[in-house]
Amino acid sequence: MSAGLLGLDREIRIPDGPAGRRQRLVVLLICSSSLFIAYLDTTILNVALPTVQASLHASLAGLQWIADAYLLVVASLLMLTGSMADRLGRKRLFLIGLSGFSLGSLLCSAAPDTGSLVALRMLQGLGGSMLTPISLSIVRNTFTDSRERVQALGIWSGIFGVATACGPVVGGVLVSDVGWRSVFWVNVPIGVAMILAARRYVPESRAPRPRALDVPGQILMIAALGTLTYAVIEGPTDGWASTPILALFAAGALALVGFALVERRRAEPLLELRFFRSPPFTGASVIAVLSFVVLAGFLFVMTLYLQEVRGDSPLRAGLSLLPMTIVMAAAAPVSGHLTARRGPAIPLVASGVLMAAGAVLLVRLSPSTPFSWLLIALALLGAGLGLVNPPITNTGVSGMPPSQAGVASAVISATRQFGSVLGVAVMGSMLTSGIRVGTAGGEDHATALAAATHAPWLLAVACGALVAVAAMVSTTARAHAAAARATAGPDAAVSPWGHIGRCHGVEEQQSPVE
Repeated sequence: MSAGLLGLDREIRIPDGPAGRRQRLVVLLICSSSLFIAYLDTTILNVALPTVQASLHASLAGLQWIADAYLLVVASLLMLTGSMADRLGRKRLFLIGLSGFSLGSLLCSAAPDTGSLVALRMLQGLGGSMLTPISLSIVRNTFTDSRERVQALGIWSGIFGVATACGPVVGGVLVSDVGWRSVFWVNVPIGVAMILAARRYVPESRAPRPRALDVPGQILMIAALGTLTYAVIEGPTDGWASTPILALFAAGALALVGFALVERRRAEPLLELRFFRSPPFTGASVIAVLSFVVLAGFLFVMTLYLQEVRGDSPLRAGLSLLPMTIVMAAAAPVSGHLTARRGPAIPLVASGVLMAAGAVLLVRLSPSTPFSWLLIALALLGAGLGLVNPPITNTGVSGMPPSQAGVASAVISATRQFGSVLGVAVMGSMLTSGIRVGTAGGEDHATALAAATHAPWLLAVACGALVAVAAMVSTTARAHAAAARATAGPDAAVSPWGHIGRCHGVEEQQSPVE
């Protein structure tokens, strides 16, 4: 694809200070819109899954693969695309990602069977892996003033909540009135509009000292995520003690060990392991994984419960999720404000407590659970999940060197996606095992499915409790001191939990592609 077609053949400069504020806001709108369609795609699809199951005669494991195929590719490639954007140009990779995501969405809408849809979701994921980390990196490098950057990152993070709130309702309307294939159509016009806008308004930038590509590390990461995900999804069907499943778990574990060994020995690794010596940064990464296990797993399980147990239409199921998604969207700016003024400890601890409290209310879920009870549980979960995003985004961006903004953005995005992959795989497998036990005992499908949700909700309770504990441990004065030591160096940030913008080193300048 030529530089002319990508819109890279002319220089775009944004003045510093008030003179360039309007242009910076346009860039923020474009980057936030790309985040919007990336997360909208996930939440909008969840409502459509029961209809997809009926249309394509898919198994529950097939539904897990439809949801996880995209997430798996994105999680595997985020680190690579962040690094490549630093090297080749962020605008260039951003435009390629928008094009691939839009084309993949269009092809998904024409999938004739489950296998084809899974494969095309992986193709869609190739483009999607370039959207979240690179858009965050562009925002990070466009807003050079520390106070302005705090506000911009808050808006960028808040879009996640907006997409989560819109997805179930939009998906319900589309599936009920048009059909499940239309949930993929909605990405295409938005993607095309973003391509045109990005060509015109987004400046090109790249790292002054880009990192070398880490091919062995990337291969081992894909192998680890792929084998472990396959083993978890197919375990209930093949048997957890079967030879293929045990072999996959062993292969995944070996790949993880190999990845750690390779990364320790490389001068410029795919994943900078030394930053995980910082308790705050490690805490933020762990919290991101746990939170997105809850979010992705909850949406997958709850959508099936609403439609297959309570008999809701796709539209009604989407509307039933509104208490969660609206509270989630509203909680994000509150969390951003608290993080900027008081640090991340308060919103993160509150997030874990609220997540656990909401999940506790679902542990005894049955076909006859009153909707008022469900409403309270959804609101608590939404509040907890809404509070968690801004502080972990803050940490991922401000806790690494400015010259590695693409890699820094990818680290925190990768932890989210990895959590999402685990959430769908693990909670979906718990659901499958529970349904088999229930139906074998003579229960009808709806009763067995409702009872099978209890194990996923218990897992969500545990994840919420661990989020609160990790937040308390990783935000102490001792943790701050360890963070300063871990990131000390000529090109390192002062502290992952420090104020945004308080980084050593020279900020990157916008630069045209030669």
